[in-house]
Amino acid sequence: MYAIIDESGKQFKVTSGDVIRIDRPFDEKLKTVTFDRVLLVGGEGSPKIGTPALTGASVKADVIRAVAGPKIDIQKYKRRKGYHKKIGHKQHYTEVRISGISA
Repeated sequence: MYAIIDESGKQFKVTSGDVIRIDRPFDEKLKTVTFDRVLLVGGEGSPKIGTPALTGASVKADVIRAVAGPKIDIQKYKRRKGYHKKIGHKQHYTEVRISGISA
């Protein structure tokens, strides 16, 4: 069984046991996450498609750890003005393992 969920404007196709990175701040007290915005559930017979989301469907996930993404370098430059700037950024993610899908 698989599901397509919508989290922070991104869509993920998940099955039970998958590990995904969500764009949500890490909270040490939070042990599980429930995704209520499920767009599609399939795998057994014909898929159930929501308009836009399925009512009553949810995906549960266990929080694993906080991770940082790759470093992105931003460079700004204006010619003949003596202006140049270099900025770095690392996006922080929360890594979760999908534990169950209920339709």
